[in-house]
Amino acid sequence: MTYRDLLKLELFPTTWCPGCGIGHIMIQLAMAMEELGLNYTNSTVIGGIGCTGRLSSYMKVDGIYTLHGRTLPVAEAVKLVNPDLKVIVVSGDGDLASIGGNHLLHVARRNADITVILNNNEVYGLTGGQAGPTTPQGVATISSPAGVSYAPLNLQTLMKACGKYSYAKTTVYHQVHLRQCIKEAITWPGFAFVDVTSQCIENYGRRLGYNKAYDMMLQYRATYKRAPQGAETLGPGEIGIVRKG
Repeated sequence: MTYRDLLKLELFPTTWCPGCGIGHIMIQLAMAMEELGLNYTNSTVIGGIGCTGRLSSYMKVDGIYTLHGRTLPVAEAVKLVNPDLKVIVVSGDGDLASIGGNHLLHVARRNADITVILNNNEVYGLTGGQAGPTTPQGVATISSPAGVSYAPLNLQTLMKACGKYSYAKTTVYHQVHLRQCIKEAITWPGFAFVDVTSQCIENYGRRLGYNKAYDMMLQYRATYKRAPQGAETLGPGEIGIVRKG
């Protein structure tokens, strides 16, 4: 079996907008699952409402398309019923960190043995481009034409406040690093969170002045650098993995 066997290629091309970053995440997830020997017999992919939630429907594993904001309790329930199953959640920042923020806090606090991959495109993409919990302060969106008033939610700090943690920061530009973060999260014995900066060109990037998704990815290359070896905290613009087991 190869990573292509984990994808429903007959449904391609996907319904995501051209240039969307979710496809990058899906391919790297499939590659990581292939390398770890995961398939429909031993794993499941659970998605939330929104653009990212569609990912599970393109993969040849059992999946659940949950209610908005309720992705994590559903995933935790699946893990409780079948502890041997590798439970992987892929969802957006609005679903996980805003509407589902309370669940994120407490599932992380309970250190549930599930992997969460956050497609962090810094906006509510499916509903037109409203400001979300990770939208940078000062950025103009259709719901904040004068600029977002508040600082974005610091997801790393939130994870570290929950006791045991595995937090990874990466981007869709850094493909090899993205796959490595996913693999290490899946094999981590507890709650593991992968925060992936990803582009939404149609409902976010163009409003920021980008002409195409490629320009946004070049910006990720210029902005994000590997954190020093052994770093316990990732600074602004750093990618890497920080853990406490």
